[in-house]
Amino acid sequence: MFPSDPLTRATLRWGGAIAALLIVQSLVAAAIFWALLNASHTRDLEQSMAGDCRFFAQTPIAERTEELREMLTRDIHRERFLALFDASGRLIEGNVAGRPALPADRARFFTATLTPTELPGKQRDEARVTLCMLPGGQQLLTGFDLDDAEEALRTAEHALLIGLLPGFALAIGFGLIAGRRAARQVDTVRQVTERVVAGALDERLPVSSRPDSFDLLAAHINAMLDRLQSLVADVRGVGDDIAHQLRTPLTRLRARIERGMREASDSAGFQAVADAALVEIDQLLGIVAALLRIRELGDHERRSRFAAVDLAQVAADACDLYRPTAEDRGVLLDCAIEPVGPVDGDASLLIEAIANLIDNAIKFGPASGRVTLTTRQSDEGVVVTVADEGAGIPAAERDLVTQRFYRGRRDCHGAGLGLSLVKAIADMHRFALRFADTGSAVSLVAPLRQS
Repeated sequence: MFPSDPLTRATLRWGGAIAALLIVQSLVAAAIFWALLNASHTRDLEQSMAGDCRFFAQTPIAERTEELREMLTRDIHRERFLALFDASGRLIEGNVAGRPALPADRARFFTATLTPTELPGKQRDEARVTLCMLPGGQQLLTGFDLDDAEEALRTAEHALLIGLLPGFALAIGFGLIAGRRAARQVDTVRQVTERVVAGALDERLPVSSRPDSFDLLAAHINAMLDRLQSLVADVRGVGDDIAHQLRTPLTRLRARIERGMREASDSAGFQAVADAALVEIDQLLGIVAALLRIRELGDHERRSRFAAVDLAQVAADACDLYRPTAEDRGVLLDCAIEPVGPVDGDASLLIEAIANLIDNAIKFGPASGRVTLTTRQSDEGVVVTVADEGAGIPAAERDLVTQRFYRGRRDCHGAGLGLSLVKAIADMHRFALRFADTGSAVSLVAPLRQS
């Protein structure tokens, strides 16, 4: 009965397939070796016979008989057939009784049945022969006894068969071992994916210290699971953040409306309550819009529409956009724009990122201070830097300020989404977002566009 265990079934199925492949490969290799051996033996015989024909063609007629007899004398194994015939087919000298008939296809080399004259007790013999015309009208028959050749081929055949038997055993053993290993690896993947589907997102595939191709695949799967776990955590975090961040303003909004309705005595009072409520609602809508914006940027779907962007021009446009705001707050916005090379990106997103950096610098920098925006080109690419005259973000908080809703200063306005949005745009463009070791400078580092 076929085993019911899935791992055993997979082992037998894959092991059998691998073993069958190895066995077929061994058979094909043996067949090729056999064919090459047979062809090589036949080619050696034919080359030797062609050499006999050339030798006797260059030998004077009077010396041919003596040369033939000397060659037969040197043939101690009695595997050669040599004979000279005159133009009428009469035997002049040799170790065969007569000349064989030519084959119907008139092939130069052919197999014929000869009657040997110098092999006692043997009346007929199979030989590979050729008949060649010699100068003077004589014919030379030269050939080789096939008994010894066939015996050598049979020996080689037996050796191949004997060698194939342990090869088959090794193929079956290796196939089962390899199939077992492959089945266990796939079963490991199956078990891990089942646990991941069940909610254990921290499950990972094992990767050995000396990885093979499967370990490399497992490493890629682990990276995919890391990304999946990160995305799920982000989704859960967004839900928690929304619930936490919106609860307080919604509670405040409800209390303000309730108090205003109790205290308002005329239409003007109710209008004031409604206006204040609209301001609160607009702030809440801004938070939701920013979250949706960050989620949209996380999909990276807009990368296909990237084009060459002049970051110097984008930075100049952001400066023009925020100069009135800076003047209203008594802040000097100084823009030192240098020409730079083009980068790949989306101009509307990049101006949004730079505008957020300028807005943060104006909002959190010293009152009546200076905000500086610079662009320059370095070995790393194009660098856009925004700095104010404040102390900047403490080193311990630099990883936190790019998280949603994080606000290092609780007395500041806003929802804590500005730098999160900048980080999302930078990640989408594969730019680097860097904070200066000292001071308040924040930089976007963009690689130059590949030509």
